Amino acid sequence: MDIRPEEITSIIKKELSKYTARLTVESVGTVIQVGDAIARIHGLDDVMVGELIEFSENIMGMVLSLEEDSVGAVIFGSDNPDRDIKEGDLVKRTGKIVRIPVGEALLGRTVNTLGKPIDGKGEIHTDKFRALHVNAPNIVERQPVFEPLETGIKAVDSMIPIGRGQRELIIGDRQTGKTAIAIDTIINQKGKGVYCVYVAIGQKMSNIVAVAETLKKYGAMEYTTIVSASSCASASLQYLAPYAGCAIAEELMFSGKHALIIYDDLSKHAQAYRQLSLLLRRPPGREAYPGDIFYLHSRLLERAAKLSNDLGGGSLSAIPIIETQAGDITSYIPTNVISITDGQIYLESDLFYAGIRPAVNIGFSVSRVGGKAQPKAMRQVAGKLRMDLAQYRELVTFTQFGSELDKTTQSQLTRGERMVEILKQKQYEPLSLAEQILIIYVGTQGFLDDIPVNQIALFEKEFHAYVNADFPQISIEIESKKVLSEELMKKLEEVADSFKKEFLARHSKK
Repeated sequence: MDIRPEEITSIIKKELSKYTARLTVESVGTVIQVGDAIARIHGLDDVMVGELIEFSENIMGMVLSLEEDSVGAVIFGSDNPDRDIKEGDLVKRTGKIVRIPVGEALLGRTVNTLGKPIDGKGEIHTDKFRALHVNAPNIVERQPVFEPLETGIKAVDSMIPIGRGQRELIIGDRQTGKTAIAIDTIINQKGKGVYCVYVAIGQKMSNIVAVAETLKKYGAMEYTTIVSASSCASASLQYLAPYAGCAIAEELMFSGKHALIIYDDLSKHAQAYRQLSLLLRRPPGREAYPGDIFYLHSRLLERAAKLSNDLGGGSLSAIPIIETQAGDITSYIPTNVISITDGQIYLESDLFYAGIRPAVNIGFSVSRVGGKAQPKAMRQVAGKLRMDLAQYRELVTFTQFGSELDKTTQSQLTRGERMVEILKQKQYEPLSLAEQILIIYVGTQGFLDDIPVNQIALFEKEFHAYVNADFPQISIEIESKKVLSEELMKKLEEVADSFKKEFLARHSKK
């Protein structure tokens, strides 16, 4: 076979003319220090705060601190980062901000901070993702709160009402029923078109399982997602958990739906962030918290909103929980979150141990927005209730001195005792709007003044059953019109009077 050099030369030239250089540029850094799930990296000059970075062995991390000559990052997905990552290891940029899967596929599931299922029900199939850190909706994108978020708890719905799109803080010492109010609120959203996200931060795993089982028992898990960052999770995952939960809830809000998110609790969230900040050598401030601790919570809670109709009119209501020490609400984190939120429900240990549950201190509790969203029927009865309780609290203080009481004072004390008894409510038994209004109206109009205090709970239970069985139209009218007309009030008084006579006849002999 003849070899023709000119032919070979022409083929080579042709191929060379087609060749284009392809360069791939990667931003790479080197680990210079690692420990306590924190890595300090040299290089990565163009990395972003909040960006995902990749260590060796497919271990991921997130940039949290940018300094002049190094980058501070938290490490994910490694139980022992000190063993898996060594000094001198290479670290690569991914160019992606930390994000998690979102959408309705997560309803009924329990996931970790990174959106991975931990409930043993298989993979979550969704094509929607949202970044953990995004800007809160601006003024133009919002509208005023005007729809009620009913908790089913008499003490809250009557005097500390919450609206859809509001941020209402639950604050109190440990073991005073903070989580109980949050769980009752979730259970009460059944059939109301409100989707719920429960974020457990630094909780014992047994507590998180108990919450999941309770929600499942009352049929609330169908519309709820639990984000778990238990006490055994790293500080970095506990720090990111509320932002992950917020991203899941925001997807529902921007889809035109109503969402409710519970942060349980932000005290442990602040402690996790303090731990990370001190490990990153950031300067400590008051109580050793870093200087941006207020910004940490404000950028999270400001994402709760009632969106404008142009954006679908969806809403995200936030109920953060803060644990106090010995009832001190003037310490650093409680005062921060109180100033960010639209009101607080203050739970008191003394009331809890006195058997008043939920142990809500009405004097210290307030709602700065929800009154505008409160149904008119509830406003009609709640004003008298608040006044009766205020007079009762004032008089109880004076009667401790043992002075003799005149008839008016005695009647106010009698009424107040029964109002306090009315507001007691068992856990996992939220009431409808009509049921709450019925019993509060009966109490404020004096029908319970001659009923023994120890029979108030029985009276309430039997009264609801009596109205539902013989006069269901009363409840239907309250639920539909949400206002108490003159005719309805007369009818209600007649029904209450006839039932009371029957109740006293049956129980006076006992």
